[in-house]
Amino acid sequence: MNKIVSKDSHKKSLSEAFVNSFGGYPIGYGIGIIILPLSTGWIQEDPLTANLAITFVYASVSFVRTYFLRRVFEKHGIDDNFLKLGIKLIKKIIKNTKSFEKDLIRTIK
Repeated sequence: MNKIVSKDSHKKSLSEAFVNSFGGYPIGYGIGIIILPLSTGWIQEDPLTANLAITFVYASVSFVRTYFLRRVFEKHGIDDNFLKLGIKLIKKIIKNTKSFEKDLIRTIK
């Protein structure tokens, strides 16, 4: 059973890294807003355990984010990049909006 593994293009790798890095910022910021206030007293009582737990949460969220983005990029093929995915999403939103508008106009008439 030989399976041919395709190589990622540089464009795809760059797009994936960009989305992962800059997409991670708002996620990390949101996690910080939630976890850091909850752990303020705990950090003073047991700093080692608190820091290990906080680091574990950030690492787990990062792993899930990276895995999810990797699956998205694989699903849409090697040639797709961040810009193409964005254009596809915008076209889909416009198509759904036009369909919604037509249905709304039919309902009103």
